[in-house]
Amino acid sequence: MSDKSVRHAASMSLGSEGEASAAGGVRTASPLSLAGRLRRALPFLGPAMIAAVAYIDPGNFATNIEAGSRYGYTLLWVVLWANLMAMLIQTLSARLGLATGKNLAEVIRERFPRPVVWAFWVQAEIVAIATDLAEFLGAALAFNLLFGLSMLEGALLTGAITYAVLVMQRYGFRMMEMIIGAMILAVSAGFLLEIILSRPPVEPIIYGLLTPGFPDSHAIFLAAGILGATVMPHVIYLHSALSQNRIRVRDSGQRRRVMGYYRLDVIIGMALAGLINMAMLVLAAKVFHGNGETGVASITESYKLLSPLMGQNAASLIFGFTLLLAGLSSSIVGTLSGQVVMQGFVNFRIPLWLRRVITMAPAIAIILMGLPEQQVLVASQVVLSFGIPFALVPLLMFTANRRLMGDLVNRHWVTAIGMLVAAVIILLNGYVLVGELM
Repeated sequence: MSDKSVRHAASMSLGSEGEASAAGGVRTASPLSLAGRLRRALPFLGPAMIAAVAYIDPGNFATNIEAGSRYGYTLLWVVLWANLMAMLIQTLSARLGLATGKNLAEVIRERFPRPVVWAFWVQAEIVAIATDLAEFLGAALAFNLLFGLSMLEGALLTGAITYAVLVMQRYGFRMMEMIIGAMILAVSAGFLLEIILSRPPVEPIIYGLLTPGFPDSHAIFLAAGILGATVMPHVIYLHSALSQNRIRVRDSGQRRRVMGYYRLDVIIGMALAGLINMAMLVLAAKVFHGNGETGVASITESYKLLSPLMGQNAASLIFGFTLLLAGLSSSIVGTLSGQVVMQGFVNFRIPLWLRRVITMAPAIAIILMGLPEQQVLVASQVVLSFGIPFALVPLLMFTANRRLMGDLVNRHWVTAIGMLVAAVIILLNGYVLVGELM
């Protein structure tokens, strides 16, 4: 389906939404089947699926594997709550784009002093570099494990493949959404197979989801990494851009209906990403922690140990291919986010190939220095966690502003919950920083 077809279908859905037949002067809504409702929603779905890719990148593999192998199912609640935070934040991002017709970076540029805008841009670029670092290392590692390529060869191949996919933007946003969506579904299928093969127990999973707690100080550090790998600052900017002019609306009623569809889009996309993250941690808890391998703290170790411990030759291959797809897809989304950040903050664009080269350079430098990939991946997620407040606090400010948002302004309780989420993230980051410096 082309972009034009999507917009036409969306217009038809909005035009017929709530259509009524007059009978004795009374307007009655036409009943719709579940299939009909889903069909009407389809043109609006997609932005959250692209955003969801960033929530299942190789950084998630690194943090979830270490959390599961070291602590079993104990930190599952962190993944659950991080995902609920992500649902709220991405909904607010979509709301801002729809209400203003601008993305978050553009609104910051319009409303903040110039020195503050430049400071925001610099930290956003640092976050983008940390993001691409994790994605490139993960994809390069997957090529190394699956096909025996060197890490450098894998990184260069990752850059070439992601650039080729990004060039396909010329065919419209719907094509990109279909490619990304297919990758996410493939990753989901891979982890579903892994869970079926490993057969984890249900009771400790439920206990881990519902019982908050930190066994030790390192668990708090890992929680910050999980949070940084789940609530991704660069897709807060991207999601607002994906929804800012996607569907043209004629009045406030249509705008509210579109927001309802975007909310559904976020629930579907973030729920899928959350289930994949939980599956990663559960798999590590069952296969590694359950077999006494509590020291497994790297993707390479996981790949090598999965098949022997599970007694299934396919287990490691499935894991490797999910890592590869996650790395490639998240690298694509990371580059898209980088373009949005640069254009939004400083109103400047660079060629896509140059953006691709700049963001992959740190990953190649890390590879050439031979630094341990697991430590770099986990550290990169902590950097991302520190970048969240810089995107979240302005987002909360803007979406609570009635003059800016109109009838899509946040309700007071939504803003209150958002402020609580921001406070938790900032406090957690502060604890990690103090712990690392002491």
